[in-house]
Amino acid sequence: MLLDLLLRVVINGIALVVAVQFVPDVRAPSDILKLGLLAIVFGLINAYLRPIVKALSLPLTIVTFGLVGLVINVAMVIVAAAISDNLRLGFALGGWPLSDPSIGIDTLIAAFLVSLVISIVAAVMALVRRLTPGI
Repeated sequence: MLLDLLLRVVINGIALVVAVQFVPDVRAPSDILKLGLLAIVFGLINAYLRPIVKALSLPLTIVTFGLVGLVINVAMVIVAAAISDNLRLGFALGGWPLSDPSIGIDTLIAAFLVSLVISIVAAVMALVRRLTPGI
């Protein structure tokens, strides 16, 4: 269980690094310690908060044929940015929350693109993990 959580944190950290490299208007810490803390925060959000939100939104997920999952992913990225701002980690989406306290369309677009890249990278890493014996 602990190894699985640690592996999720590592996968989320790699996915965050990839997302920051490819998504414009997203800023993440360059310090490896802060990036590790950000990966831990994001991994814990995805491990504990996301399943609760998904379970509560199950009726909406059924009605919208799963499109609510995209909204949940974007919300989890925004929550990670808000927590990282409180911890002074330096993760910002479209300048939020560092420069402007209000969430604008550029923040939502950046969060959507980050969640999309993270989902793709995490899916590929999970597939590699499943296909590689012993990992």
